[in-house]
Amino acid sequence: MGISGNWDKRRLETTNRLGSIAQRQFMRSIRTRVAELIFGACPLLERIVAAPRFSGYPFSLGIASGDPLPDGVVLWTRLAPEPLAADGCGGMPEESISVRWEMAADENFSRVVHQGTVRARPELAHSVHVEVEGLEPTREYYYRFKAGSEVSPVGRTKTAPALGNAVAQMRFAFASCQMYEHGYYTAYGHISEEDLDLVVHLGDYIYEYGINEYVASSGNVRKHDGPKIFTLPEYRNRYALYRSASNLRAAHAAFPWVVTWDDHEVENNYADGTPGGDRPVEEFLKRRTAAYQAYYEHMPLRRSSVPQGPDMLLRRSITYGNLARFNVLDTRQYRDDQAAGGGLDPPNPEQRDPSRSITGEAQERWLFEGLSRSRSRWNVLAQQVFFAQRDLRSGPG
Repeated sequence: MGISGNWDKRRLETTNRLGSIAQRQFMRSIRTRVAELIFGACPLLERIVAAPRFSGYPFSLGIASGDPLPDGVVLWTRLAPEPLAADGCGGMPEESISVRWEMAADENFSRVVHQGTVRARPELAHSVHVEVEGLEPTREYYYRFKAGSEVSPVGRTKTAPALGNAVAQMRFAFASCQMYEHGYYTAYGHISEEDLDLVVHLGDYIYEYGINEYVASSGNVRKHDGPKIFTLPEYRNRYALYRSASNLRAAHAAFPWVVTWDDHEVENNYADGTPGGDRPVEEFLKRRTAAYQAYYEHMPLRRSSVPQGPDMLLRRSITYGNLARFNVLDTRQYRDDQAAGGGLDPPNPEQRDPSRSITGEAQERWLFEGLSRSRSRWNVLAQQVFFAQRDLRSGPG
């Protein structure tokens, strides 16, 4: 639904409040401009630098893999020799850079099985997303990138079992809500030392807050790099700040990740086209456009998730033989606004309204169809919300 532009009634009602700018014209202009930026309005004029020189180590944000299939996986990196440069460009020029990638069956790369060259383009902050195909199921692989004379760290990834194959067990970790100011990500250091098949991240990969706007009960141990973020350069730099943590980079390099978002990748408590704060809808949608693009630029996602303005398709499924199917949900982009003003009071009439949705009709239909066809023993919902009711009162009552 997010990619096709077939908006449901709730989104139309929300975005019709755009004032003097017609909703469809506004959205069409954003989608067209983003498509031009990503895919290139004048590709024949693009200059590609094959032998670049960098002001610092270009792979400062690490490497990652994601969305494993039985025969393929996504490889990611972003060139950023100056990751916190004020313009959000990571110290890179306004030119495309040729990046070589290699995938091998061994850590020493004596048995390279696939390799190729991809362009790191300034329109996507010099990030690259390589969709490798032709791999073998349930196999461990190693990968790395090269740009000019610089070589990235080596990453390890693993393909999923063949569809329908009998699988006795798998091991995965999940993570969420990694507020940079609250800790040093030591759990990620431990995760990187485990023997896992997969890491699932359920959202709040970054927080949009300014310095000490959200203080942990035990106090904050480090600081964000500036005030609350709103623009594309600011979102890019916030991801770069989070990726500066060595424990997080190590966990990305150790296993394939499957990611989805919650609210703080954009703004606290936003719901579909409804802002979480008091800013105008038009301003919020521009902010969401910037946030979604920065999210794609920093995650190991496929081309199917390239954002189209303030829309981005994230729902997908990852299957491990006959054992498990991970249904990855987006419970922010299509949802109704939080009931009762977002409060945590016991159920009230608004919360009980059966017409309300947290997934949107199209995603709910996709989920139910997938569950009905699934032949997996375990059907996992990778999503962001408490699954059970919460008892907010102490005592026997």
